[in-house]
Amino acid sequence: MEHTEKTSGGAVLGPTTKDLGLPQDQEYELKQSYDPTNSFQNSKRKYPTFPLKGGRDFLSFWQLNALALILIILASGMANPEDFAFVFISLVYTYFISKVAFPSLHPSLLESPVLINPHNMLLHLYVLAGALIGLFLPIAYNFHGIIEGDYEGIKAATPHVFLLSSQVFMEGVASSDRFSSPIRVLLPVCYNARRVFTIVDWLRSDVLKVDENFGGSTGRLYAGRGLAIANMAFWCFNLFGLLLPVYVPRTLEGYYSEFKVED
Repeated sequence: MEHTEKTSGGAVLGPTTKDLGLPQDQEYELKQSYDPTNSFQNSKRKYPTFPLKGGRDFLSFWQLNALALILIILASGMANPEDFAFVFISLVYTYFISKVAFPSLHPSLLESPVLINPHNMLLHLYVLAGALIGLFLPIAYNFHGIIEGDYEGIKAATPHVFLLSSQVFMEGVASSDRFSSPIRVLLPVCYNARRVFTIVDWLRSDVLKVDENFGGSTGRLYAGRGLAIANMAFWCFNLFGLLLPVYVPRTLEGYYSEFKVED
């Protein structure tokens, strides 16, 4: 059974495997569906008929919370129009590319490579760090800004929180079996790349703050700068150290090898 380890902060490290064993009758049906000499089976169906359990029909607890956070930011008017446009375009483009370039291959069980042991303690620590640095601390920073009246700091940090929440929600949508493994890896790559630019703007805003025009305390000023630097370091490593050099090549390799089998 395929299980994808995801972060609430979108630090996707790739699908993992809990149990690849199939009952004998399902294993036989899988072999029959890929047997080129079995014309009767091939004429009746293209894919094996055993139920696929790699995806979800409903959003998880984290995706629902991400959606709630998105709606709160939109209702408050803190979301930039260009960020909202990016989310909308990504939704449309994801559906388009899933039909044109990367159609779903069944069973999705065979599409995704196993990159990291799901029981690896380092993986869980990395997931926790992404959630803490990317979402929980920026949200707490924004709430503290309301208390101190630092609305410029809130305005600088909100685009990153909005895009990261949108990424978590979109990854929940893409976790369905209707989408192939390349779609699941392209989403975090695109969102991660976009968020790097918003973090640069956040860092520039905090560094260029003038003390007499700053509404918060000195401690908040340095906390905001440290949080922006931490997010820049973490998400640049996630993009350039994990997603692009490791996860993308292995995912595409697994997808196209399965695509050749389907042909």
